[in-house]
Amino acid sequence: MRKKFFIYGFLLFLIVAAIYYYTGRGYLLVFIIPLLLIVGVYNASQKKHAILRNFPVLGYFRYLFEMIAPEIQQYFIERSTDGKPFSRNQRSLVYQRAKNIDSNTPFGTQLNLNTENYEGIKHSIFPAKVNEELPRVLVGGKDCKQPYSASLFNVSAMSFGSLSEHAVRAINLGAKKGNFYQNTGEGGLTDYHLEGGGDITWQIGTGYFGCRDAEGNFSPENFSAKANLPNVKMIEIKLSQGAKPGHGGVLPAAKNTEQIAKIRGVQPHTTILSPPGHHAFSDAKGLIYFVKQLRDLSNGKPIGFKLCIGNTAEFEAICQEMINEDIYPDFITVDGAEGGTGAAPLEFADGVGMPFEPALIFVNKTLVRLGIRDKMRIIGSGKIISGYSILHAIALGADMCNSARGFMFSLGCIQALRCHNNECPTGVATQNKMLMKGLVVTDKSERVFHFHKNTLHAANELLAAAGKSSFADVDISIFMRGDEFANLSDQYFPDNLKNVTQFS
Repeated sequence: MRKKFFIYGFLLFLIVAAIYYYTGRGYLLVFIIPLLLIVGVYNASQKKHAILRNFPVLGYFRYLFEMIAPEIQQYFIERSTDGKPFSRNQRSLVYQRAKNIDSNTPFGTQLNLNTENYEGIKHSIFPAKVNEELPRVLVGGKDCKQPYSASLFNVSAMSFGSLSEHAVRAINLGAKKGNFYQNTGEGGLTDYHLEGGGDITWQIGTGYFGCRDAEGNFSPENFSAKANLPNVKMIEIKLSQGAKPGHGGVLPAAKNTEQIAKIRGVQPHTTILSPPGHHAFSDAKGLIYFVKQLRDLSNGKPIGFKLCIGNTAEFEAICQEMINEDIYPDFITVDGAEGGTGAAPLEFADGVGMPFEPALIFVNKTLVRLGIRDKMRIIGSGKIISGYSILHAIALGADMCNSARGFMFSLGCIQALRCHNNECPTGVATQNKMLMKGLVVTDKSERVFHFHKNTLHAANELLAAAGKSSFADVDISIFMRGDEFANLSDQYFPDNLKNVTQFS
């Protein structure tokens, strides 16, 4: 192809030059074609890119199509029920509820319900009255001195750094208006989390950002100074994250600005990799006493931890240590392997950790089996985006739910999958000042508020449809699965062909 490119390119140049010489036309081509030939010579001689070396100039089209492939997939190929991690229908539902407009759909479901994978609610012929009051859950065990009345639905962990300052501020203002909390993520508690006045769950990760000393270790003094701020309602110890358990947080160098580096106490413009594990403790007993230490330093605020389940024996050991020491967290956040992230190695995102549903079932049943379920709350965090997913998580054992990507969609996220390279086109997950300006804080905070309110209202409607008046009455019995249909068919529609009259 290289040989053809130069032969045909040279012949084309001669033809264009002749036309220009005799007619005076084709002036631009006389300069453009030699320029392309020079680029072609460079492509053929460079040694890094095989495509460009074999297909000079033309090879650039490959990189162009690769660059816009996500947009082509999303706008021209993807169906309404397609799209990963969230389908177009799911994203549209969030957009409509965030804008506080009609979110009803026409003509019926687009899903195939006659499959074993189907899950649905067993509605009651005698539905309950829809509760207009949004549900709340009291968090705080026997040693908690400052229990917190939390919304049933809150913002999951997303750090400033992963999110833009405009996104953090908009979420906080929405949380203030809607009376729900915002989880800071492991990137630390910043002024942007505080200026809106919304409730905060401060997450303490393995990097101890915001509460570390000069050597990067946990600092009780720095922690206490922030933990006792009135906006901080709960503290969450991050053991692992669903999208990359056992890896530690990742902040790409492109997003590590001078401002963020100063907040985190690190070098700017370098990729920040949080340690896989904590330095403040190294075993189950150490974790339990760290919970106690944070509770004492915060003057009795609710303390919990977040994890993605991997080795189930380790979680059982933690629970046994709680019993042995008579020290219990006020809540446990269960994250699923399908959880979101701004940046993660593909192997960790695709192949590490237990998915949300079995993890939540396991944690709930383990606490029940050991007789300590009533001592703490369980928070479910794994693709919670609708009233249905909230009810489903409650049925599996959660007391309340967190959502990250749902609230990102409410801010305007279009699932462009550019969170990791600082090129988020909507200004949600970027530190690019120009892109950030597209996110208007006052407008998006209203959308955050409406998404939360309308989603919880939808959960209340589903609760009433199931004949229940309280989320405390919800269990898995209100759900049906597709494999039950086969049993119903066997029971009520037996093979009776042998009873059909035979005609001779």
